[in-house]
Amino acid sequence: MRYAKKVAMALLLLATCAFNNAMAMEQRSLCVFDIIGANGDFFGIMKDMKAAALNWGVDLQLKPYTDEKIAAEDLKARQCDGALLTGIRGRQFVSYTGSMDSIGAIPDYDAMRMVISVLASGNPRVNQHLVSGPYEFAGLVPMGAAYLFVKDHTIDTVEELAGKSIAVLEYDVAEANMASRVGMSPVMSDITNFSTRFNNGAVDTCFAPIFGYSALELYKGMHPNGGIINLVLGQLSAQLIIRKDQFPADFAAQARTYLAGQFDRAMRIIDNADSEVDSKWWIQISDADRLRYDEMFRDARIDLTHQGVYNKDMMTLLRKVRCKHAPSRAECVNPAE
Repeated sequence: MRYAKKVAMALLLLATCAFNNAMAMEQRSLCVFDIIGANGDFFGIMKDMKAAALNWGVDLQLKPYTDEKIAAEDLKARQCDGALLTGIRGRQFVSYTGSMDSIGAIPDYDAMRMVISVLASGNPRVNQHLVSGPYEFAGLVPMGAAYLFVKDHTIDTVEELAGKSIAVLEYDVAEANMASRVGMSPVMSDITNFSTRFNNGAVDTCFAPIFGYSALELYKGMHPNGGIINLVLGQLSAQLIIRKDQFPADFAAQARTYLAGQFDRAMRIIDNADSEVDSKWWIQISDADRLRYDEMFRDARIDLTHQGVYNKDMMTLLRKVRCKHAPSRAECVNPAE
């Protein structure tokens, strides 16, 4: 009888602890943009972070969105406590990290890995830039390099882009600026219709990450004589932006570390998307044109930084990363960013 009482008391104690833990757990909502929705790869990464966050004292309620604009508006309206958005869309909340997706600023995945490591390092000089007003950057996963998809495979020089129409995101000043620099005609679009415009022939070109080839069926727009210009225009990212006052003080740092640890997983997603592209679609460009594009990108970044579109501190960090990987670059001798 005495043993039975001890067992009962132990069970009651366990139940009380479980109840107290449940009560202590903070429930917070995240609006998660994934163009595929709840079955998408990036939503899947957030589902795994939800499990990890239980150990940080937060129970994340994930809400899938296929329209990024609505996800961003819901974050503003406090319909969610945080949101996973592209860096381009997230720039309005935290300009420092939102400027990572700037034109030509991160040339390859090794540089991207280094930038993510710096942002998750906990360095106070970096951390001071990760909070903007009520919002805080809480980590990112790469979405892959972005390229120019074209309907005419003979386009392989800057001059041949002149006069062509391009679908640009209406909320990204940088895309329209770059298009105008090479004499292209920007057609304002959003993430829900730019691929449709390219696929049905309404525009000659579009700017998209490589996963768009399959996920957005951009091969339809390239058929039969189009291609993808083999030049990285930028690295896109999915960034977690949270309302700082809604989370424990150390949540953002824990999330940044966790998501930095998802880099290899994200790269497998990107590599799988890349492997789906038939090699016939790639349009190679000369080293001379590659250098001209690089200089054009640099001029555009400097101009857009002066306009306040890009964050100057992020531009400096990205230049340092590029020079770390390729010290012979001209900008490393005569830095202007």
